[in-house]
Amino acid sequence: MKALGIDFGTKRVGLAISDPEKIFAFPYKVMERTTRDAMFSELLEIIGNEKVGDIVIGLPLSLDGEDTLTTRQVRNFAASLERRVDLPIHLVDERLSSIAAEDEMKEAGLWDRKKKKNLDSQAAKIILETWLARA
Repeated sequence: MKALGIDFGTKRVGLAISDPEKIFAFPYKVMERTTRDAMFSELLEIIGNEKVGDIVIGLPLSLDGEDTLTTRQVRNFAASLERRVDLPIHLVDERLSSIAAEDEMKEAGLWDRKKKKNLDSQAAKIILETWLARA
């Protein structure tokens, strides 16, 4: 079974997926947020089609480790997803994942303003890699 990494945002949701052995993580897609129902419908379809066994969600803590408004939004999202799937959901500290994702994209020559939305799936990949390294 694969693991799905999620970088939750209010405008976009970045997704990454692992290989079935849960060794490697790959950027998967960026979902544009429209309605809550549409977002969960698309996520559930991806979870089923990709044979996901674990869900890993980035938890955006403040730099000093405290919860923020965004942290509470992610916790609410995770709780809503948990009611919809019978899979383990793991929350992973995602501090600085977007900065690391941007650095990776620049190093690979893939960064420009037009591709900025791809940053979300790259951040999801880093979140997923963090979990895979600990699993």
